Amino acid sequence: MPADDRSRHLAVVAARAAADKKAQEIIALDVSERLALTDVFLVASGANDRQVRAIVDAIEEALHKEGAKALRKEGLNEAHWVLMDFQDIVVHVQQEEDREFYALERLWKDCPVVDLPADLYAPTDGAEPAGA
Repeated sequence: MPADDRSRHLAVVAARAAADKKAQEIIALDVSERLALTDVFLVASGANDRQVRAIVDAIEEALHKEGAKALRKEGLNEAHWVLMDFQDIVVHVQQEEDREFYALERLWKDCPVVDLPADLYAPTDGAEPAGA
């Protein structure tokens, strides 16, 4: 059974919040067929620990406004890979090197991609990422 509308909506809200903080390579994967614990993995990258923290804060605030509260948050101290569990979705915000090394998209390549709004993929202008 594919991810429900609520999970997809939360993924879009989280993706938009991440994009507002200049997160890169934002992708949402429908893992509902493979995992009983959650419906969607949202993965985004930040350039450094400050940007990762800014992305995490923005996502948490945006989802809180939607009535979703993080049940668990791990990795914020080091801010290389922060995992936030909102039950319906699990958000992974990783520094670029960790993202490349762990390659979550490759691990979950059999899962369908959740469509995100096209404006989240606007070309970068070469400016320094927010929070950097």
